[in-house]
Amino acid sequence: MSLNKLDQAAEAAGIALRFVNARGEKETISDETKEALLAVMEAPAGKAPPVPPVQVFVARARRELAVGGKGEFTWQLTTEQGKSHSGTVQGGEMLTLPPRLTQGYHQLSLRKGRQEWQSRLIIAPRRCYLPEPLAQGEKRWGALVQLYTLRSEQNWGIGDFGDLKRMLEQVAAHGGDFIGLNPLHALYPAQPDLASPYSPASRRWLNILYIDVSQVAAFQQSAAAQRWWKSAKTRKALEKARAVEAVDYAAVAALKLEALRLAWQQYQPQAAEEADYQAFLTAGGDALRYQAAFDGILAERSGQDEQGWGWETWPEGLRSAAQPEVQAWCAQHEEEIGFWSWLQWLAHQQFSDCWQRSQELGMAVGLYRDLAVGVAEHSAETWQDPQLYKLGASVGAPPDPLGPLGQNWGLPPLDPHVLRARGYQPFIDLLRANMRDCGALRIDHVMSLLRLWWIPHGEGADKGAYVSYPVEDLLAVLALESQRMRCMVIGEDLGTVPQEIVKLLRDSGVFSWKVLFFEQEKEGRYRLPDSYPPQSIASASTHDLPTLSGFWQAEDLALGEKLGMYKGSTLQSLQAQRVEQKQALLDALHQAGAMPARSAKQAEKQALTPAFNQAIHRFLALTRSTLLGLQPEDWMGMTTPVNVPGTTDEYPNWRRKWSFTLEEAFADKGVKKLLKTVSEARKA
Repeated sequence: MSLNKLDQAAEAAGIALRFVNARGEKETISDETKEALLAVMEAPAGKAPPVPPVQVFVARARRELAVGGKGEFTWQLTTEQGKSHSGTVQGGEMLTLPPRLTQGYHQLSLRKGRQEWQSRLIIAPRRCYLPEPLAQGEKRWGALVQLYTLRSEQNWGIGDFGDLKRMLEQVAAHGGDFIGLNPLHALYPAQPDLASPYSPASRRWLNILYIDVSQVAAFQQSAAAQRWWKSAKTRKALEKARAVEAVDYAAVAALKLEALRLAWQQYQPQAAEEADYQAFLTAGGDALRYQAAFDGILAERSGQDEQGWGWETWPEGLRSAAQPEVQAWCAQHEEEIGFWSWLQWLAHQQFSDCWQRSQELGMAVGLYRDLAVGVAEHSAETWQDPQLYKLGASVGAPPDPLGPLGQNWGLPPLDPHVLRARGYQPFIDLLRANMRDCGALRIDHVMSLLRLWWIPHGEGADKGAYVSYPVEDLLAVLALESQRMRCMVIGEDLGTVPQEIVKLLRDSGVFSWKVLFFEQEKEGRYRLPDSYPPQSIASASTHDLPTLSGFWQAEDLALGEKLGMYKGSTLQSLQAQRVEQKQALLDALHQAGAMPARSAKQAEKQALTPAFNQAIHRFLALTRSTLLGLQPEDWMGMTTPVNVPGTTDEYPNWRRKWSFTLEEAFADKGVKKLLKTVSEARKA
């Protein structure tokens, strides 16, 4: 079937003309959506987007490149190490690369007459990095932690890097190998209630509220800071922030920023520390400087207008980092830029200390970070680099039975054409920032390497379309950075996963995610441990799902009814389904030998006792998955979730704390017994 000009332009731009919905049916994208997205891409209807001036060649096993055009070209290849190769090639023929070309980023130029074309040549490994113990078949377990939820006797009302180090030591002492974290991306310190770690201001910098202020040398040495710290007013505010059930981000931010500003006023580093700090500033370059400027301007503007959190509410001259007014602001506020840059350095230093501690403890993975799928619309990144993001669209998901209106995540998509034109450097920088000081990187919604559901601004999620990304190139870059940074990769591949990416991820060494609740066969039976693939991480739940206790007691359904999410026949259907799921899980536990057959055979009569909880954890520990992630909330029987997808103000998402302290969890006899069971089953 011949395509009209609109369809041709859409295909050239990477817009899928049709897709298979959650019911397995084919749906066609409307002409209005195609036209809207082409306009967002600055590619008017009937015209393909302009070809980027820089072409990128990515090679793995391939050692030849096709050269277009006609006539003779002169080529020169300069390797990453500075070595030069040259020769000639005819247009329409293959250019054979020099032998023994090392993996990395090389510069290739083609010349013909007065014309010259510059290209980036990327030589990448086939697979991502895998720590040697895991490559040898060892099975490891760790704890999955939303860092802000931690309670402890030391923190200031929010889990911090001091808690993380202490928890690493406890996990290692009980046989664990890693702690998996929520995204630690920079948020909005001057607007702390914008707390979702999946809608960050920047994915390259850290959330400074995770700084353990008590451990900052300048805070300890500042007389003014110590007077403030010991005052009755401060102690009262601190105790209140610690005691509340949900993180009071405003209170935490007020305490920490006041303490850190007092410390900054007296900051006088020793020579060695000063050298490290200056090296950090130099390495951060403009990206760090403008992140600090964004934080500073946001703090200034928030003091004038508490509702004006996004840069679109700022004066016109401040709405882009490239504007002369921003440069003038920076020149007048060097001290403020210095303060926010210093906070990033403190955060990076403390997180790096946690990583070093994990290595001292002999952990193969140690820490793993989580990379969010994007940044918020009016974030520091879109302010710094508006050309990289398409602000006329946002990403989300098409309608499905559980979400008939679809999902709009409010995150502007990265432009795949700009990404390729820049030789994938923004993606490389992003990976390096997030692979630093950790043994694994979890990529949220890993299908984004293949495609994203773009929704034109102002439209519902049902008016979107899938836009493709250069998946093979991105996976090659991912493998190269993974090997260089010695950081394995986990792909969050839950939900509807297109078949074309499954094999690509597996062949690239990206670990799959296997959640117990979802591991059911068509007949409703739960998969037994032997059916879990080794190249995966298994878990009982995730931050978007109920805890084990919440699932077994159907507390999530009760909460959904209370919030108005489930009503009438829908609620009844989900309740009936839950009864079947519980019985199927109980049957699987019996069949796998995780609990004796003589125990309760009817799920409705089986309470989630400590013994039953231990049986579920034993079942998970017996899976063939190389990694196993466990939630401490499940060790202690918590029922409330940390996030309820589909809600905003109806539920305190990203705020719910542990109902117990870090110290209480690892002193609990039941927890010690459970973790011993898990460690023994993993070794077996």
